[in-house]
Amino acid sequence: MAISALLLEVGFRRAHPWLIAGPQRLKLVLMLIGVGLWVLALVTIGVWVWALVLHALGAFARLEEAVYFAIVAFSTLGLGDIVPVHGWRILAAMAAVNGFLSFGLLTALLVEALRQVRLAQLENRRPR
Repeated sequence: MAISALLLEVGFRRAHPWLIAGPQRLKLVLMLIGVGLWVLALVTIGVWVWALVLHALGAFARLEEAVYFAIVAFSTLGLGDIVPVHGWRILAAMAAVNGFLSFGLLTALLVEALRQVRLAQLENRRPR
């Protein structure tokens, strides 16, 4: 996730002059959509990594169960209709904590990126 955040920052730095030039509203919407898709991709990758690890370790017999559980755990929904075998419950809790922290970090990055671009857009509008 850290490498991905670094790549996102590099992308924003390169796109910064374009983002602050007018017209700005459409660019802000496009940026929001792009970052939203980036967040969705990272969450999807995180869920699949946890699912593949849980399945490979034998916590679930079928990959479909492991993916479903990883989604429920990673999103901290915690339905409890599918649970891993007894020896892997701690690892399942770690998946939930990882998901909770990932959502928090990704949300903070999204908000900060939007804030920085919007502040630069407003600064660019001011008469000099």
